Amino acid sequence: MRTIRLGKTGITVPQNAFGALPIQRVSEEEAVSLLRNAYDGGMRFFDTARAYSDSEIKVGKAFEGMREKVFISSNTQATTREKFEEDLNTTLTNLKTDYLDIYQLHCVARCYTEEDDIFQCLVDAKQQGKIRHIGITAHKIGVAEDIVKSGLYETLQFPFSYLASERDIALVNSCKEADMGFIAMKGLSGGLLTDSKACMAFMSQYDALPIWGIQRQSELDEWLSFFENEVTMTDDMKAVIEKDREELLGEFCRGCGYCMPCTADIMINQCARMSQMIRRAPSQNWLTDFWQKEMLKIDSCVECGICRTRCPYELDIPNLLKKNLKDYKEILAGKSV
Repeated sequence: MRTIRLGKTGITVPQNAFGALPIQRVSEEEAVSLLRNAYDGGMRFFDTARAYSDSEIKVGKAFEGMREKVFISSNTQATTREKFEEDLNTTLTNLKTDYLDIYQLHCVARCYTEEDDIFQCLVDAKQQGKIRHIGITAHKIGVAEDIVKSGLYETLQFPFSYLASERDIALVNSCKEADMGFIAMKGLSGGLLTDSKACMAFMSQYDALPIWGIQRQSELDEWLSFFENEVTMTDDMKAVIEKDREELLGEFCRGCGYCMPCTADIMINQCARMSQMIRRAPSQNWLTDFWQKEMLKIDSCVECGICRTRCPYELDIPNLLKKNLKDYKEILAGKSV
């Protein structure tokens, strides 16, 4: 297993990390078991967030008494000092620790600089010893590029998978040149990519630390298997990647859910990508009465446009929903597969 050094932080860990967003969906017992099994299997970097309901609490319980053996990152969407301090103190309490290895401003709309008090909050927290390194996450490539150019942050977290554009790859390389750690989120593009070996082989070509979203032991087992059986790019994997890129590149929903809640109660983060999901997983899972009712809610869309303003990828969500519903109805009618 290749090791990754996160730039000037000096943090060096296996290129195989744990994204703790999904563990908010399982019991505390299951989550703690997953996290400890991940550590036993070789993972050393664990990413969580204040916004992931009880994810931080579960991470804290899993690593109580062994804090120095793991690296933990979390983040905040705060834009004021009061909220920043509230989030950070809550996070430290939840994680049963007095410091974070990396604390990140999350999903920022622009690059915050020394002139912004929210950036100074990070500097102050580092001076107080509450955080060891200053990080930031972004979804928009232009914002991410500004962040790298600023030279103010020690790590950048950004969506990166084998659906990446040349511009995305250039961003990763620019982080390396700036001695800035690059943390890759959405390495499975919100679940659309299903070949873990191809995903791992792609990631191994870059100085990027992937945080795989893990919810089940079977998923964890796949990632842990790469510690014993290192994956390298092959012609077969290149073919898988090329096929997926042909099918998925363009306007597609990653399922992040930032668009929610919907004023018409539409489950946007699933319905807006139904065409892909139904073809990339057992179709019967998406043809149940439940999902038919959910998809038909799209007919009640009032096109208020709120979802469009929230989407970090600037997708035209109302039209994307309509396209997916049209395709879904044709599938139900047996006109397409």
